[in-house]
Amino acid sequence: MESNVIDAVTLGGSVDQFDFSVWSLFLRADIVVQAVIVGLLLASIWCWAIIFEKLVALRRLNSRATAFESAFWSGGSLDNLYDNIGTYPRDPMSAVFVSAMREWRRALAKGLNGGSSRVGLGDRIDRVMQITVTREMDRAERYMTFLSSTGATAPFIGLFGTVWGIMNSFQSIALSKNTSLVVVAPGIAEALFATALGLLAAIPAVVAYNKLSKELDRYAGRLDSFAGEFSAIISRQMEEAA
Repeated sequence: MESNVIDAVTLGGSVDQFDFSVWSLFLRADIVVQAVIVGLLLASIWCWAIIFEKLVALRRLNSRATAFESAFWSGGSLDNLYDNIGTYPRDPMSAVFVSAMREWRRALAKGLNGGSSRVGLGDRIDRVMQITVTREMDRAERYMTFLSSTGATAPFIGLFGTVWGIMNSFQSIALSKNTSLVVVAPGIAEALFATALGLLAAIPAVVAYNKLSKELDRYAGRLDSFAGEFSAIISRQMEEAA
């Protein structure tokens, strides 16, 4: 037993060199590899925070949209619904409705004169609703770029740490003039640890990005459908007013 310990120390190692726990691998790693590991851990934590925030936000947006659609299609007055929502809508669908109603009321206050004015009003209302949809979806999709970037780059960042660690391992082999597993194994383990963290950060980011993107696209389609239906309702009301 004593001879084994002495051999390990002689080869440039220590007793802790045989400890392959995560913390020991991090402490023994080169400063560049440590920076890669810390960066990947922070990216992974931030990705999970974004994932949970988006899941909760999407559930809240869909529930509020359902509640708004129930009130909208209940047969009540649109003016009363607009007054109840006020100038601070709680969800994107309400914001689309408020923007269109605000433009409609401004036109009514100025008076509708002629068919060309009604056509121009319809175009303005459509444009306002599309701008509102785009703005609200930009807010809902915030930080999604970070998920896609992490999923695309984290494996390569981990691979960079791996290559750097293997280079240091080869340098240790050259300095010790010993190719035994005792000299090679710790450096290889530290290097592969960076790759493992890169995959740990990338895989959840890619899976979550694909799922969240699909859910956001579905919600955007829901907003577009409502904007089209509301535009048709306003067009009918303008024809009746004519």
